[in-house]
Amino acid sequence: MQVPVQGRDLIGGGGRGTLWAATADPDADGHVCGLDARAGQFLVQVEHPVAQGGVGRSVTSAAGPAGRTGNPPLRRDAERNRSRILTAARTVFGREGISAPMASVAREAGVGIATLFRHFPAKQDLVAAVFADRMDVYAEAATAALADPDPWHGLTGYIEAVCAMQASDYGFANVLTMTFPAARGLEKRRDEAYHAVVQLIDRAKSAGRLRADFAPEDLVLLLMANAGVITATRAHAPGAWRRVVALMIQAYEAPAPGPLPEPPRPQALYRAMLKASQACDASQDPGEPFRPAGTGRWQPAGG
Repeated sequence: MQVPVQGRDLIGGGGRGTLWAATADPDADGHVCGLDARAGQFLVQVEHPVAQGGVGRSVTSAAGPAGRTGNPPLRRDAERNRSRILTAARTVFGREGISAPMASVAREAGVGIATLFRHFPAKQDLVAAVFADRMDVYAEAATAALADPDPWHGLTGYIEAVCAMQASDYGFANVLTMTFPAARGLEKRRDEAYHAVVQLIDRAKSAGRLRADFAPEDLVLLLMANAGVITATRAHAPGAWRRVVALMIQAYEAPAPGPLPEPPRPQALYRAMLKASQACDASQDPGEPFRPAGTGRWQPAGG
């Protein structure tokens, strides 16, 4: 049914749903679905709460020739929607992990799924936006550890800090055990942290404190193990991860009581992390390949 709203037509049903608004601004927070040539207006799909009976809340839409720029109310609404989505995603991912479906994020944000996908076309885009600040802290922690005059203290302090980050944010616990090739900024920061950690490892070995057969891949395995412990115990024994991490750190210290099996190859570990991220990407068809990978350390040579 058509309902006049401030001189424009708005089409929609009862409850929260999709509305079709006429606007001259194709950059509004909506999907341009066509052009009304006679009126010189774009038809834009927008998400908006609609009262029962189909009467919509007032919406301001621009009138005039198609292509005219300038619709600040809708642009501000788009910014608000993006902010609401990010806040909701932090809540949902922190509660359920990043395997939570995108629909759960949309419900938490109070927006339609179409609005969510217009802001974040793929789940990796949303993950990258939500955890960018956490990945910055992760990378900066590695750099700060290099400044510690005691190489062993710097390395173990870094391990404890990162594992604590996992425990404090269930979603980030997942992120550190996966790789997101399309999220280039996120993977760049991961790569920076990796290079700093390699230096930490070399320094601790040179000081005679870290066992000689410790490999960078062992730290990734620790993060995977810690994420699993957090998942299994966070509801009933939320501090259990501390004991696991302490046990592992003691096992890393030199002199080693015995030899270790060979670590997994970097390419194999990368593929394991990639598979985990693919399983969580509910927005991507399982048969569709990922977009070109970034420069993360765990990307295997040749693709």
